[in-house]
Amino acid sequence: MSSTRIIGFDLARAYAIFGMYIVNFNIVFGNYHDPSPLGRFLSLFSGNSSTVFVILAGMGISLMTNRPQYTPDEKRRLQTIVHKRGVFLVVAGLLLYLWWPADILHFYGGYMHVAALLLFVNKRLYLWTALAVVIVFHVLLGVNPYQTGWDFTTLTYQDFWTVTGFLRNTLYNGWNAFFPWFAYFLLGMYLGRLNWTDRQLQRKVFAIGLLVYSITTGVQWLAVRLAMPEDLRFFLTADYLPPFLPFLVSTSGFALMLITAFMYLGQHVAEKPWAVSLAATGRMTLTHYISHLTLGMLLLAWLTGQSYVGRVSSQAAATPLSILLFSVGYFAASCYLSKVWTKRFKNGPFETLMRKVSG
Repeated sequence: MSSTRIIGFDLARAYAIFGMYIVNFNIVFGNYHDPSPLGRFLSLFSGNSSTVFVILAGMGISLMTNRPQYTPDEKRRLQTIVHKRGVFLVVAGLLLYLWWPADILHFYGGYMHVAALLLFVNKRLYLWTALAVVIVFHVLLGVNPYQTGWDFTTLTYQDFWTVTGFLRNTLYNGWNAFFPWFAYFLLGMYLGRLNWTDRQLQRKVFAIGLLVYSITTGVQWLAVRLAMPEDLRFFLTADYLPPFLPFLVSTSGFALMLITAFMYLGQHVAEKPWAVSLAATGRMTLTHYISHLTLGMLLLAWLTGQSYVGRVSSQAAATPLSILLFSVGYFAASCYLSKVWTKRFKNGPFETLMRKVSG
């Protein structure tokens, strides 16, 4: 894999973590339903940032195992590494859940356990399996009401620490439950098997993403304005919770465009100092994810005079402008610290710990 390919991938990861800053800071201290233009702009990051984050995670696993030939021993060793990283992320995520109930890491670790079993299959199977995952989710909607376990007024899950509640949340109706979110991870694994130095491929993937995103967004736009049964309108326009098919298709299309754009950009700015700094930030997304949910939340709570409670609360919401400015400032600080850190160390603190655990 060439350096430009690496930097394009890491630029996309830097975007994803910046988007998650905006989303998570806004959930706790802002107002997701703010009707102002800037408030609506911040809400645009809600689904797209997390989905890009998961797709890029799947790409990372594929890129790590993308050699043409492996011996049986090499395959087993790589699968073991992925399994161990999955265990690390599950444990880290469940610990973080005590502080941040919308954690994505323990889901991510679960994806990796299943992905390890699929590392060396034909890449087309990734897409077929992703389709099956989406279908299973929609079948489950008819079996168990999606709102089971949820208090949507505070966005808290009431029986997470019971066996039944944990399994339901993890597999079906949690923030990033296996069904259907593993489909994003599989899409990323498929993308990681493609030759991103091929300009024709880049144009094709971008065109597919643009077409899918435009059609789905157009249908959603019409759904708000045309007369139709309320259940159908809800299915077409639901955002994140629950992740119905239109949401899955729309966010996947956006991700295809975004990732392709960054891969293309990476081929032209690989040596630019700002791109190198952003790429370093992208390589430390695990560290920055944990940092913004701990240090970032506490700092924003202090600046706004609020209390961090880890969920939607009745506190007065910070303005969209203050959320955006803080997110930009925190991201700028993340980039600077990443640049300084990577001058001495190859990986971020939590990335290094995960690698040591996984061997």
